[in-house]
Amino acid sequence: MPAHSDPVAARTLPEWSWALLPALLVCLAAPAFFVVRVPWLGWALLAAGLVGALLVRRADAGGPATADDAPDTGIRKPSLLRDLSLIAIGLLIVSAIPLAARLDDFAFVRFGLALGGAVVVPYVISRWVFRDRAIAFPWRGGGRWTTFQWSWLAGVLVLGWLILPFYFITTGVYQNWPVVDTPQLIARLFVGVGSVGIWDELFFICTVFALLRRHFPFWQSNILQSIVFVSFLWELGYQAWGPLLTLPFALLQAFIFMKTHSLAYIVTVHLLFDAVVFLVLVHAHNPGMLDWLFVV
Repeated sequence: MPAHSDPVAARTLPEWSWALLPALLVCLAAPAFFVVRVPWLGWALLAAGLVGALLVRRADAGGPATADDAPDTGIRKPSLLRDLSLIAIGLLIVSAIPLAARLDDFAFVRFGLALGGAVVVPYVISRWVFRDRAIAFPWRGGGRWTTFQWSWLAGVLVLGWLILPFYFITTGVYQNWPVVDTPQLIARLFVGVGSVGIWDELFFICTVFALLRRHFPFWQSNILQSIVFVSFLWELGYQAWGPLLTLPFALLQAFIFMKTHSLAYIVTVHLLFDAVVFLVLVHAHNPGMLDWLFVV
């Protein structure tokens, strides 16, 4: 896939800086909330991260001015404290609900309000309170899709068909999702899996990764966002050796987004993968229904 201009490339980011520590603390709140499920630990990590960002800002305040602070441009240097606070707000909103997969009406409303709020609230604060437009959703930012990109979509389907049935069925993690044995429940599962997949890209990539990318090199930003991404998916149900599957996926999605700047493309990739997830869950809960499609 062709490389497009990186909006951070205009600034020189240090390979290592003390700013990395508060960012790591904020991102480590995700496994505290979603993996070990100790809320007070998550709150403490978020607080420590934001205090650390404040100390970093004060330490930098006496340093020499940079091109980002030049008065004739009117452009403020990105604030680590502001950006980490947006990530923290999103994590707090998501952590306010249990993430176990459910298909009843109340669960749909609960997920819709919490997950929607985790995207909308940071976006609104960034745009209308901080006025820095740090969060954006570039739907067709990368232009026309290349032959390689179309080929990768087919590759996603093949990889999902090869890996997902073995993972879900041999580990038994499909039982983390409710039984879907009626047309109504199957339809609800389809909507739920797809909706969460779209939200993953809006929050983990367009919000968390994009905010981190304003301060850190790509590889550091990618590792940090993957901590949050994988932790969320763990509580959602991707357990056992699931992180060996979800971690490469999280890292790759951010890489693709950096190269294409296309939300449409990474959402398409995710939805194709989730389409296989949906079929595997239906197959696992209804032996014999889709035996012709899968080898496990």
